[in-house]
Amino acid sequence: MKIRAQLYQQFDADHARDVPAESYGGWKSVDIEINPERTAVVSMHAWDCGTADRFPGWWRAVEYIPRSHEICRTVYPPLLKAVRESSLHLMHVVSDQDYYAEYPGYKRAVELAGPDPDPPEYARGDDELGKLWSLKGEQSFTGTHNADDIKRGAAAMGFPEEARPEGSEGIAKNTEQLFALCKDAQVNHLVYIGFAINWCLLNSPGGMVDMSRRGFMCSTIREAVTAVENKATAREEQCKEIALWRVAVAFGFVFELGDFLAGVVAPRP
Repeated sequence: MKIRAQLYQQFDADHARDVPAESYGGWKSVDIEINPERTAVVSMHAWDCGTADRFPGWWRAVEYIPRSHEICRTVYPPLLKAVRESSLHLMHVVSDQDYYAEYPGYKRAVELAGPDPDPPEYARGDDELGKLWSLKGEQSFTGTHNADDIKRGAAAMGFPEEARPEGSEGIAKNTEQLFALCKDAQVNHLVYIGFAINWCLLNSPGGMVDMSRRGFMCSTIREAVTAVENKATAREEQCKEIALWRVAVAFGFVFELGDFLAGVVAPRP
């Protein structure tokens, strides 16, 4: 399958310049070939987060929710349709809630991966550390007045209609289950979509950091992700841009949606 992709040329720094990195090549377009039978699109943490009226505290703390809902509404339908009609695999990564427990794809992942691994040993807490975590919760994220809404929202969490798994599509809640699904399907290249590219898609169980350490190439589709932004970056979505750069340098490729769809639906010889 031939697809146009984006990579970032992170060389050569010119140390004769005031800012050596300004001589890097930057974003480049390349035509690549991928094996669709060994490639999976991974929809990760695509959640129905309800409405601002229902969970106002959640929406106040997580500003990207409206963007994620819009991506699910406009990008997911044509993208998932194209993937399902191709020879690419489609998998889903979920969170710790049980909204997926009865799906056949999750039961298959559990069967393939076996029992959950024993939890790792954790640092021993104390009163001082507890106070520091409380301070962060109160004044950094999420704010005491938002906490109850976030708990209620998480308890009601589910798949958006546009991102709901179909048939026996694999569903993993952790790295071991996603690895087992990929091993069973002989997949070695994961194209992540979902939320958020600089947070869960990188660091959560089943995300790029874990899977790249297991030997997988991890790519993404620009229009199918958004990022956690802050006060200074949100207007221009600068955190998303930096996350895409990180993916392009450290993990895999960045695809434009149109290029990806064109490659997926191209006539086969």
